[in-house]
Parts: sequence; C-alpha cells; structure tokens
Amino acid sequence: MNIDKAIEDCKIYLKQIKQYDPDPFYVNYFFSKFIDSVNTILDSIFEEANRDFGLFITEKISQEEFLKKAKAKNDTKAIKFSKWYTDKFDQEHNSRLPKVIKKICELKSKQNVLPEIKIMIRAQDRYENDINQQIIVGLSNEKLRSKDELQIEINRQLPVFLEIINHKRKENNEPVVNENQITTSAFVDVEDIFETEIAYASEIYIPVLIRLVEESRKKIKELTSWD
Repeated sequence: MNIDKAIEDCKIYLKQIKQYDPDPFYVNYFFSKFIDSVNTILDSIFEEANRDFGLFITEKISQEEFLKKAKAKNDTKAIKFSKWYTDKFDQEHNSRLPKVIKKICELKSKQNVLPEIKIMIRAQDRYENDINQQIIVGLSNEKLRSKDELQIEINRQLPVFLEIINHKRKENNEPVVNENQITTSAFVDVEDIFETEIAYASEIYIPVLIRLVEESRKKIKELTSWD
C-alpha cells in the first residue's frame, strides 16, 4: 500500500465531506472512506517496518502481528520500534478530537459500522464552551430532501439557540453571534465523547497521520541504520 497516496486520499475525502456537509448520507459515505484510509495507513506503517526490519511476515500486517513475529525472532530493534510506536501513538491521541477518530477507527475495524450522524446548528467561529443544538430534518433514503426544509427547521430553532449560546458567550466575555454567523454540520457521539463535528475532527486528524508516518519512517531508519 502506498501510504503517501492514502494520505492524499484522506485529504480528498475530507474535501468531499465538507462539500456535502451536513447531508447524513453523503457525509457518512465519504467519512467511511476516510476512516478506512486511516486504518489502512496505520497498518501500512507496519508493512514498511516489516520490510525494513526483514521480518518476512506474509499474512495481513498489524502491529500485533509485527510484535509477535519480532519477539519470535528476538529482533530487539523491531521490538523497540513497536514500543516506540505505541508511546508515540498514545501521545498523539491524548487530545479530544484525535481520540474520537481513534475510537471510530476501532469501531469500523471491529464492527464495520460508524456512529449515527446527527445534524446540529453551531456557530461558524467556534469557542471552547459553545453549545451546539441538534435539529431533526426529514430525510428521503437517508438524504436531505431539500435545502429549503433544512432552512425552515434552522429558522424555527434559531431564536432559542442564539439566546442560549449568547448567554454563555457573555458570561465568558466572548463576542456574541447573530443569525448570519450560524451554520449546520454533521456530528457524531462516540462512547462518552459527545457532539464531535465530523469535518473538523477529520481535518485536525490529517496532521496527526502525517506526523505518525513521517516520524515512524525516521525511527525505522534510525534503528535499521545501526547495522
């Protein structure tokens, strides 16, 4: 698998998510492809490591299989790389949004499903303590029936939303928002992490992926160049 091409695929899927946001059908479709590409990239890091450390694993590569083979061959350098990667991976997933993508990747890998998407109103310019508000819109075959129906529901809920969000913003000495500074996005809840915007989380995750790949390659080169 060409890791660099897969990273470019992730960027393409992110653009498509943003293009169709908040339509649940299309966001789900392209987000599923995004998550599959992420899982492929993470496994492919160990495909490259398998080749460079010469472990000769022929079955499907994963970190678990890599470490198992490294221990069987008593390859201390490969074992050291696996330990380094675990620490690096955990470090990169300490913050909220990367942690969400990690949990969704695990869910997709184990159960081949994604969390249910919900459409929410949010402020275009985010502040940490902002609220989001779910809106229920009629769907046809899981797709939005029309932008007009969506806008009608937005207009119906907007007064309450603006009252609540601006009350919180005033308490925090933050700028208030008006009806022209509101948009809708597709969100998901994952386990105990609620209301995560799909497009924003995916955008934040791409640099995480790039760092994991680049720093893994550097570590592999460092360990294998000792010979």
